[in-house]
Amino acid sequence: MIRTKFILGVIGISLLGSGSALVFAQDAPPPMTFFITSNGPGNGGDLGGLAGADAHCQMLADEAGAGDHTWRAYLSTQGENAVNARDRIGAGPWHNARGVQVGADIDQIHGITHAFTMDRMLTEEADLIPNGNFSPNRHDTLTGSMLDGMGYPAGEDMTCNNWTSSNEGKARVGHHDRAQWNSAHNSQGCTQANLRGSGGDGLFYCFAAE
Repeated sequence: MIRTKFILGVIGISLLGSGSALVFAQDAPPPMTFFITSNGPGNGGDLGGLAGADAHCQMLADEAGAGDHTWRAYLSTQGENAVNARDRIGAGPWHNARGVQVGADIDQIHGITHAFTMDRMLTEEADLIPNGNFSPNRHDTLTGSMLDGMGYPAGEDMTCNNWTSSNEGKARVGHHDRAQWNSAHNSQGCTQANLRGSGGDGLFYCFAAE
């Protein structure tokens, strides 16, 4: 009788353990597929072009344990072979570092029902970025894009010479804590000091495209 009770007890513990494992698996948050860079490369608007910006996203994602995705910077370029930010970030959905969904698909994040709010726009380390209520703040986020995620036509520079200039030109920036998350105003210039002068620090959005 004692041995029978012991065996049943072991079986019960085993079943409880398996059940708990299943519950934990079901409750596990989705992996991170979106973040704001916790820091920029530090050279103003010169990000090393799109390739350099993508590499920065990938490096930060790797350090955060999310390097198994292909990461792309949400940036547009202008002129010959121009690229639209919306065309380089995959199809969605996207989740932040805490597993909260920030966007369902391309059309949703560029519409009036987008879910990009200050408390959801986290770095790869799941930290908040100082918003417009702080001094200094860092809410200016490089995009070079219009509200629909398209780049600007050739002519007036809105991308710090396609993200290769740290002195001449300017950049279009969004506000991570406002409705105009991807297109709010122009920077004062392309130096690191210029970017900080209007409330930024050379940060940008990273999306898992695959």
